Amino acid sequence: MGDSCIPTVDLSPCFREDDEDGLKKAKEIIGQACSEYGFFQVVNHGVPLGLMTRAIELSKTFFETLPIEEKLKCAPNSGAPLPAGYNRQPDQSPDKNEYLLMFPPGSNLNVYPQNPPHFREVLEQIFAYFTRLGVLIESILSQCLGLPSTFLKEFNGDRSWDFMAALHYFPATEAENNGITEHEDGNCITFVFQDEAGGLEVRKNGEWIPVIPTRGSLVVNVGDVIQGMWL
Repeated sequence: MGDSCIPTVDLSPCFREDDEDGLKKAKEIIGQACSEYGFFQVVNHGVPLGLMTRAIELSKTFFETLPIEEKLKCAPNSGAPLPAGYNRQPDQSPDKNEYLLMFPPGSNLNVYPQNPPHFREVLEQIFAYFTRLGVLIESILSQCLGLPSTFLKEFNGDRSWDFMAALHYFPATEAENNGITEHEDGNCITFVFQDEAGGLEVRKNGEWIPVIPTRGSLVVNVGDVIQGMWL
């Protein structure tokens, strides 16, 4: 694996009981990727491709076709501790995007859009798949760290603050190359799946590496909480 792309891991052995060699290989790639990049891509991860595609399609419909008045109908509730629902970055912010944020299905903080139809259903379904995948990734990372497989699951036991966000970045202009500023994620794990436009980049040894969108893949960003354990 060269430095021109982040490692890709086939997770299918994790869903079989008789593939110890495949599971060992997956763990080795993940462990090395965490040490060298803090990122890796996963395929055969258990999240249905059709559901991922549908989530992207409905997100595009929401962000690109609905008027702002319709989007603001699902703005965060007044006094909410965190901005679940629709929001957009302030005009003076260097990050030029709008987003729809949700907590686990059933959270009383969630504010769902009424349109497009079935958007809420798709969001809740994919959230559930991401939650299950997160438990699996936590187990693998725990073992890569030489810890019991349930360590990170127990460490990160309160899942009520897990959140998912659909982000829409505004087109670049001659004056501004819009996007999001350089940052690290301060959580445990972030899953990212991009549309065909891409844009995600990972920094290694001072160089920025583009993460080219691959159909059906998910990017795993190992956040600061777990990266600190690798030091």
